[in-house]
Amino acid sequence: MTSEADSSSPPGRAEGRPPRVLQVVPQLISGGVERGTVEISAALAAAGWESYVASAGGKMVHEITRHGGRHVTLPLATKSPIAIRRNIGRLAEVIQRLGIDIVHARSRAPAWSAYGAAKRTGRHFVTTFHNAYGSETRLKRWYNSVMGRGERIIAISQFVAEHAIATYNLSPERVRIIERGVDVQRFDPRRVSPERIVQLARDWRLPDDQPIVMLPGRLTRWKGQLDLIAALALLGRRDICCLIVGSDEGRSHFRQEIEREIMRRGLAEVVHCIPDCADMPAALMLADVVVSASNRPEGFGRVVVEAQAMGRPVVATEHGGARETVLPGATGWLVPPGDIRALAVAIAEALALPAAERQALAERAIAHIRANFTTELMCARTLAVYEEVLFPSLGDDQGGSDNDRASFETRPDGRSSG
Repeated sequence: MTSEADSSSPPGRAEGRPPRVLQVVPQLISGGVERGTVEISAALAAAGWESYVASAGGKMVHEITRHGGRHVTLPLATKSPIAIRRNIGRLAEVIQRLGIDIVHARSRAPAWSAYGAAKRTGRHFVTTFHNAYGSETRLKRWYNSVMGRGERIIAISQFVAEHAIATYNLSPERVRIIERGVDVQRFDPRRVSPERIVQLARDWRLPDDQPIVMLPGRLTRWKGQLDLIAALALLGRRDICCLIVGSDEGRSHFRQEIEREIMRRGLAEVVHCIPDCADMPAALMLADVVVSASNRPEGFGRVVVEAQAMGRPVVATEHGGARETVLPGATGWLVPPGDIRALAVAIAEALALPAAERQALAERAIAHIRANFTTELMCARTLAVYEEVLFPSLGDDQGGSDNDRASFETRPDGRSSG
């Protein structure tokens, strides 16, 4: 185990020092959970708090330490009951030694270790529901239920909050809806140079005169790559280019299935698989329409938010978080999941937008994301939850904390408050 630390303290925040938060995740390789962990760590450090992250490590660890956070390496990337039990003791030792005030669990298996360690040491425990986890069996519901044991429970969308409250019989007063945010400094069309766009187009050998349909996301069946291929076959156009951008993360068999389906549909000249992309802002600038065809609900759906931040028209399936982030008729289209014909029609309509309407849509989309779904908002609301846990009397004395705006309520427009 490696860490930088210096002191321990009894339960409860010690006077005269900044609060200390320990986020717990399986590993720091890639993904939305990991990205959010890094962003919250940076916000804590910027606010003068002390940030710690416990995980099995990965390429994103340097991002934690670069902004002043500290990483603790523990074997948390496991679902083994024996290892989870052992990790309780390991985390409890870390919590005591570092004087941690709040333990924030972001994934189910390490959450069981974090919950046990927080109870053992008397520390505050916060959780984040990152999705509407499957609850088909009693064992599955019990395994997932650890995410409902926090003093405060963060849900990344109203969809996730409603699912968690109904499935795990949670008190709505403990739930805070904090949507995931996009870095609008990075995902800003004004900041993407023409050179970056041209270089990417050259690397991918894109045609100069064809509109581009793009589906970003890791290659996994529920992301809907096969539905998009079927929709393009139904559309019947050969004057467009479709890019399926994303790593197979070891799922080579599914990548091969996608490639076979492309060939079977006669779309080899239309659809191209791009293994991965390190410059997604530039990639999105290449797209004339961005598709999210997930055939099961996504807890939030970062792709459609990032695309709107770049002013791209989006077509998404109408369930999960997309219903809260896409404004139909204003910033994009929502289509029924699995409806190939509706998906094809929406793509055709997006591609047919006249230049003036496309520009107006871009302006609406950018403004929508900047008003509701930024990293700054996400981080500020998360730190407000930490303050609410640490200083509960402060909110009572002042008639309610600022974070009350992010509690489980619904505004007249149907979106969650906060």
